[in-house]
Amino acid sequence: MSKGESMSPNVSESPDISSAQSPSDNAVMEQMHKPIMANFASTFSDHKPRILLLYGSLRERSYSRLVIEESARLLEYFGAEAKIFDPRGLPQPDTEDESHPKVKELRELMMWSEGQIWCSPERHGSMTGIMKSMIDWVPLSLGGVRPTQGKTLAIMQVSGGSQSFNAVNQMRILGRWMRMLTIPNQSSVAKAFLEFEDDGRMKPSPYYNRIVDVVEELVKFTLLTRDNKDFLVGRYSERVESAEEVSKRVNQKSL
Repeated sequence: MSKGESMSPNVSESPDISSAQSPSDNAVMEQMHKPIMANFASTFSDHKPRILLLYGSLRERSYSRLVIEESARLLEYFGAEAKIFDPRGLPQPDTEDESHPKVKELRELMMWSEGQIWCSPERHGSMTGIMKSMIDWVPLSLGGVRPTQGKTLAIMQVSGGSQSFNAVNQMRILGRWMRMLTIPNQSSVAKAFLEFEDDGRMKPSPYYNRIVDVVEELVKFTLLTRDNKDFLVGRYSERVESAEEVSKRVNQKSL
């Protein structure tokens, strides 16, 4: 190749779009919001971050519950308000309606929370049915309001054998589907039956250290995003729809 000859002679130059008036003729320009720093909150809430904790086992000595209890202690140390939902008595989805007391309790806590921690045992390579049932009882929309949208989420799992990440991987997908801000860190406690004292407190270990990491990170992300969650998860596609159209689309009774 001679000097000055192009290395990629068949690649066309990028088009000049600097003078474009619209991204597309299909765009509804009044709904195309350009994010700027002024869109973010300039003042911040001063109440304690409100964190809901869910666990996925009904055993008397439930290691996912013990992890959640340790997490609640850490949350309170880091200045948050923690509430643990007890899944005992929660019916299977579609066997009762939303007037059931445990369903109402769960949904009210979902609305109350600004962030959440989910911890499930890994069973048959996945999260437990109890964990999934709790999430399935929470619709994507309640009267046009999404109860989980924009809330922060931390995910953890416990295993009876070697360390695995199947349950947390599934919960990460669920968190995205529920339009939650799932934090990067996560925890997986292997051979959980070896990690707790008889009184239910967790022994010092790298597993415990990782739980501290996750809880601390969740509080940071919650403080950072809770006053901006509506802006952060706002969607152009929904701004061009009317509220009535959105409600019809996300509340399809036939599904």
